[in-house]
Amino acid sequence: MGAAGAFAFTALPTASATPSASAVVAEVYGGGGNSGATLTRDFVELGNAGSAAYDLSGYSVQYLPGTPSSGSTWQVTALTGAIAPGARYLVGEGTGSGGTTALPTTDATGSIAMSATSGTIALVSGTTALTCKTAADCAADPSIVDLAGYGTAVVREGSGPATGASNTAAVARADSLADTDDNAADFTAGTPSPVNSAGQTPGSGDGGGGDGGSPTDPGTVRVHDIQGTTRLSPYAGQTVTRVPGIVTGVRSSGSLGYWIQDPTPDTDPRTSEAVFVYTGSAKPTVAVGDSVLVTGKVSEYYPSSTSQSNTEIGGPTTTVLSSGNALPDAVTLDATSVPDAYIPTASGGSIESLALQPTVYAQDFYESLEGMRVTFADARVVGASDAYGELWVTVKPDVNATARGGTLYSSYDQPNTGRIEVMSLDTTSTFPAANVGDELSGVTTGPLDYSTYGGYNVQATQLGTLVDKGLKQEVTRRQKKDELAVATYNVENLDALDTQEKFDRLAEGVAVNLNSPDIVALEEIQDDNGATNDGTVTAEGTLKRFTDAVRAAGGPAYKWRYISPTNNQDGGEPGGNIRQVFLFNPKRVSFTDHPGGDATTATSVVKTRKGVELTYSPGRIDPANAAWEDSRKPLVGEFTFQGEQVFVIANHFISKGGDQPIHGRYQPPARSSETQRAAQAAEVNTFVKSLLAADKNAKAVVLGDLNDYEFSQTVTTLTADKVLKPLITTLPAAERYTYVYDGNSQTLDHILTSPAVTSFNYDVVHINAEFADQASDHDPQIVRIDLSKCRRH
Repeated sequence: MGAAGAFAFTALPTASATPSASAVVAEVYGGGGNSGATLTRDFVELGNAGSAAYDLSGYSVQYLPGTPSSGSTWQVTALTGAIAPGARYLVGEGTGSGGTTALPTTDATGSIAMSATSGTIALVSGTTALTCKTAADCAADPSIVDLAGYGTAVVREGSGPATGASNTAAVARADSLADTDDNAADFTAGTPSPVNSAGQTPGSGDGGGGDGGSPTDPGTVRVHDIQGTTRLSPYAGQTVTRVPGIVTGVRSSGSLGYWIQDPTPDTDPRTSEAVFVYTGSAKPTVAVGDSVLVTGKVSEYYPSSTSQSNTEIGGPTTTVLSSGNALPDAVTLDATSVPDAYIPTASGGSIESLALQPTVYAQDFYESLEGMRVTFADARVVGASDAYGELWVTVKPDVNATARGGTLYSSYDQPNTGRIEVMSLDTTSTFPAANVGDELSGVTTGPLDYSTYGGYNVQATQLGTLVDKGLKQEVTRRQKKDELAVATYNVENLDALDTQEKFDRLAEGVAVNLNSPDIVALEEIQDDNGATNDGTVTAEGTLKRFTDAVRAAGGPAYKWRYISPTNNQDGGEPGGNIRQVFLFNPKRVSFTDHPGGDATTATSVVKTRKGVELTYSPGRIDPANAAWEDSRKPLVGEFTFQGEQVFVIANHFISKGGDQPIHGRYQPPARSSETQRAAQAAEVNTFVKSLLAADKNAKAVVLGDLNDYEFSQTVTTLTADKVLKPLITTLPAAERYTYVYDGNSQTLDHILTSPAVTSFNYDVVHINAEFADQASDHDPQIVRIDLSKCRRH
């Protein structure tokens, strides 16, 4: 099938049964990279037999399997540019693991994995996938300019398909490009002979981003070309050949591979000069300082669905030219180099297509250095070492510093641009156990990477020396005789099968660091067999072990109250059935039992002749409400201290799981979990209002792990109409945190009180979140209330 004329340069071709006197499919080869092949890549070569240039703008090359099924679809590779009269145009397609010779520079690039023996190639005036699957239907499609079926292809021109295609043979027209609209007659099998628009053949010029040429000569594409000026590589999906660089770091565990950096940078500050070479399951055989040429396929690897991507070269073939070379200079990360603004926003959500502004946004700055050597000196640790060999430092030590050496997260628009995660590529040395406030003294240097957890990070080839600054666990003062001490503590999925060490450490936190509060609201108490999903919901064994451990640590003989959840209806670890629990010291405070509360029955406030009381104590707040679906239901209890009635509401709101990260590609990030937390906050707020409507002088303490910040909509909703006061706001700003995440000291746990609680002393007791060795990832907190001084209205 052919068409005459040229688009733009000559008349737009019309489809007809007449042989083409201009653009045709000249050669087809699907064996690239296969066993026995010399070439590493499939290709389609177009030719122009006419006397005028043939414009390919808006055109495509399309491929259909030789025997298409009902589910087969045409695969499309878009074309650009034009074919000069008498010239050729080379389209590179899928690559394989075999072969030794690259194509010359391709004029267009796709990734279609063509069959070596049977298939159909169409030159199409459009980029919409064809729908025809028979020779007759395709002959009637006016968008098809030329078509070549080979092997046993059902869709072909004339008496039959071209024959003889294999892993080592292409099918090609004669040099004259003669077209009789009979594939069997027009094409002959022979050695693949790709030619590009510049007349280059394999070995005569670089190709596919650096193909061709001597095996020890660099290709034409450099790393900065691969990285480009946005977050996505303009070469994604393409094979690049003999990209030069110096190996600057080798990762021999986890995601295996190595970084190369071009020692000859361009002048564009947006384009990184380094890239990660991903070796798959094979441990890298290169060493730092090797000068290499890398051939492989460029891709964008996304660690998660909402993260930014890593630009990588995969399936690499590496040639080591020399060893022991000097490494490119590292870029210094400090308060002057890292911008104060964090990340741009995009009207469409994703920022990937935005041109980088590395002097404006910190995340753009880091992206412009992706893979490159970076360095910092004498940095303060702001996120303790974890079990995965990671810690966080700040290169802006004066920004939002906490009283104990961390960096405070005080609002959504101040995510602290100086934070950077640090890992080590040295697998022979133990990663240091650093606490917040410690220092990585001296120089830390390594390639800049990106991961799901934390975003940009330094993969250290040189790690600074840890200087212990002596951070100590806090011990709060003991409550006075007339003070009621109420505390909250998330004990991180505690169950009766945990080690005695975990019980002892958590118990010490209650007995020693919290100094034995009168009431303790515990979050994340699991059932007695933990994550074993067999219907068990009671936590008696867990609580006995815990209270025994508290007593052994010098604390009181606590009693407890809780409501057992319905199996697997409260979120958390499947089978674990986490819930809130009240511990109370019966020598100091009494619990008022109003029996009948259960997992599905709501407690409420009622007026009696004796005053206000709960219908059920312990009880739950409206457990059937959709706000609590797959989440912990608040636990409400009625207590008496020195003749004064106190209502305590223990909470554990739904987690932030599913929210988009602050360092991700979607900006601003969607905080989808906030919707349910806001609904939960509204339910608690409504309950407190009902209590105050019955008794405006009611003394209520609302506390627990709210999984949200003091500046969040969750807390705004919870405190609506000033029915509750968030006590975290009574502390100096530099002390407002209970949790450390990604190097940000932040508040997730809260204590709030009703207006009648006017005389109190509040304290966050830092014993976990800032330390490498943690009993829990949350810090407890406590309020001491002098009920005798609380005014009555």
